[in-house]
Amino acid sequence: MPRQFSLAYLTIPGIDPMEQIRIAGAAGYDYVSLRTIPMGLPGEFQLVLEKDPELKRRIKEQMDSCNVKLLDIELVRIREDVTDDYRAAFEAGAELGAKHVLSSVWTKDADFAAKRLDEVCRWAAEFGLDVNLEYPAVAPMCSFEQIRQLQETVGAPNLKIFVDMLHSHYDHVTGEQIKALNPDRYGIIHLCDCPYPPEDADVLHVVREAREYCGYGQANVVELVRALPANPCSIELPNLKYIEQYGAEGHARRCLETAKALFYTEGL
Repeated sequence: MPRQFSLAYLTIPGIDPMEQIRIAGAAGYDYVSLRTIPMGLPGEFQLVLEKDPELKRRIKEQMDSCNVKLLDIELVRIREDVTDDYRAAFEAGAELGAKHVLSSVWTKDADFAAKRLDEVCRWAAEFGLDVNLEYPAVAPMCSFEQIRQLQETVGAPNLKIFVDMLHSHYDHVTGEQIKALNPDRYGIIHLCDCPYPPEDADVLHVVREAREYCGYGQANVVELVRALPANPCSIELPNLKYIEQYGAEGHARRCLETAKALFYTEGL
């Protein structure tokens, strides 16, 4: 089966979800990934589906007309001051076809994180969702090993390790580390590349607005993807210069074209 790709929210951030879906369909993506749990960031589109059934209906119609499905919703942050009950958001996402929810840990307290994740995973399981846990380079829990241990502590079958190429590059994750675990422990994959020279750049700047097209940087994209199961790939590749140069749709197209070209060349 050909690899399937999704257009992540952060690739063209702040955009109206209807336009994001249109762009995903026009560019040839199989899926779209929507931020339906807002983070309250400047310029962020406030998409709260459980509070806007009319918008949810319109989004469903837009996905159908653009031949695009919903892969995942984001973002569940695990931190002490975020105590939201996400069940309504999970239900709304599942009703639109989502199978995954994205999460990351923003606390150093591993015991708290495990208890909170256990709760989130039980809520997600009610609606058939996997919780994909990332290790952002700018978060308190920023390593593959920390997330692996947390996954084992929680023990929820729907808690998956979420591998992002950029964050894995900063953590020096290898294909051997990936292959050492059962493939069932992994969820969806975030594709992008790390620009040259990453060590001299501000990490937060690169993460939020300067990622590189797949195959154009120095992350171990091929090694990591080859080690992972053939799960759907969501392209999360924010780059403000590229958006300015090519436009939102042009950038989204180039993200997919470069990823597909790399996968074809490397037999991924």
